Amino acid sequence: MTKFILKRPWLKRWMIPISKWYADAAGYRKLGLRVDDLIPEESETVMLALKRLPPKEAYDRVFRLRRAFQCSLSHQLLPKDQQTKPEEDYLYLTPIIKQIEQESKERDDLDSLVVNKKKKETQKAY
Repeated sequence: MTKFILKRPWLKRWMIPISKWYADAAGYRKLGLRVDDLIPEESETVMLALKRLPPKEAYDRVFRLRRAFQCSLSHQLLPKDQQTKPEEDYLYLTPIIKQIEQESKERDDLDSLVVNKKKKETQKAY
């Protein structure tokens, strides 16, 4: 659906303000989270992607999650200067997840590959 919207400039101009409003209304930025922090960790693909994160990014992710949990328990939002700004809310985990899914698909394709040996030609009669 995204490709459909992006191909039509008039529809894109109409949808961008709505998408910005929705991202703000979701409230995760007010807790200091990024959009990829909302991905559940239950999948093996996501677990592997988390292991592939650089150490600094992994530490920052855990910090954001703990801080958001603490804010949730105290029923408070972060101060404006600590909330995630739209320009700071970028995808950091999704590209790694896509890469892992691509590798898995390639591995499955190679595992299901059937090799056919050529039969030796029988002796030709002269």
